[in-house]
Amino acid sequence: MWNVEGSAFWVNNELQAYVDEATTISFANPDGAEDGALVLKPVSRPGFVTPTGRVTDFVSGRINTRDKFDVTYGRIAARIRMPDAVGVWPAFWMLGYGQWPDAGEIDIMEYVGVAGWTAVAMHGPGYSGNTPLVQRQDFPTGTDATDWHEYAVERDADSVTFFVDDREIYRVTRADVERHGPWRFDRTEYLILNFALGGTYPNAVNGITSPYYGMPQETADKIMRGEVAMEVDWVRVWSPS
Repeated sequence: MWNVEGSAFWVNNELQAYVDEATTISFANPDGAEDGALVLKPVSRPGFVTPTGRVTDFVSGRINTRDKFDVTYGRIAARIRMPDAVGVWPAFWMLGYGQWPDAGEIDIMEYVGVAGWTAVAMHGPGYSGNTPLVQRQDFPTGTDATDWHEYAVERDADSVTFFVDDREIYRVTRADVERHGPWRFDRTEYLILNFALGGTYPNAVNGITSPYYGMPQETADKIMRGEVAMEVDWVRVWSPS
């Protein structure tokens, strides 16, 4: 059901190149997972050259269900645990077919290495990039992104509602979207799980430009020691009924 992205893909001034390797995409049995987990893991690879000639110090993993599994309406959820590492950018999201941003994008969970919060967003024509349709959520006292949490979205014909551990954190209606541009969430989208490093969003939050754009040396050191990974216990989809 899943496809693996290759190293020619690059967006958002991110640091990594995506590769199809067991070092970056694997399965394991971490504590707290129900029956094993997918592990997306950035790896130090100084001087790695992509097919387009870009040189990077890191490789990582990204998978999607494009042309294999699509969703229009229903509930889409994943149980995920993140690392404590400033400037990482793992995400769970959905993307429509066609040219971005007209295709429509729903970010069910984005994390930039600040353990106390995650964010959600919606992108489309007139509300892309630094979109006005974005919301951070703070974890309750006693927990953070390094614990297991369920991140979910529910889609119907006129709204998109986001949840963390069944707690509603943000609801966007068709009317909300149409203040900025056309509604693009009445069409099928596919699922994406990826582990990016640095780039535009982390930099906008942490302001770090050196030694890496959006990521400090401390995180690079953690990656070199093999301490950074995104663990995905499961991904599940329910029909509207």
